[in-house]
Amino acid sequence: QVQLVESGGGAVQAGGSLTLACQMSGRTDGGLNMAWFRETPGKEREGVAAIDERSRTTYADSVKGRFTIFKDNGNNSLYLQMNNLQPEDTAAYYCAAAYYWAVAGLRPTMKRSQYRYWGQGTQVTVSS
Repeated sequence: QVQLVESGGGAVQAGGSLTLACQMSGRTDGGLNMAWFRETPGKEREGVAAIDERSRTTYADSVKGRFTIFKDNGNNSLYLQMNNLQPEDTAAYYCAAAYYWAVAGLRPTMKRSQYRYWGQGTQVTVSS
């Protein structure tokens, strides 16, 4: 079992930056694949960025060049550095995790169905 707690959300103006953090606890030594998803009312939860157990990364086209996903294994933490934020980035952001051996197909993945463990989310609001 893995527990995830997000932090770092808030309100910023367009062009601003935020860094989201996800604190992991529980069985975190099993080679976790991690990802950030976001959700807005009326839309499906979408993948933003993912990182696998070898620290390979992938990003949604909409955030490439602006967002960076990275992890600190020593602190059991996952981060999402978000630069040049735009109003369309406004959403609730969720941290997700899965053991690498439970992920089907290529890794890292942003397929929601591949992730078993989820945080409660943190809200990001970007004003124009």
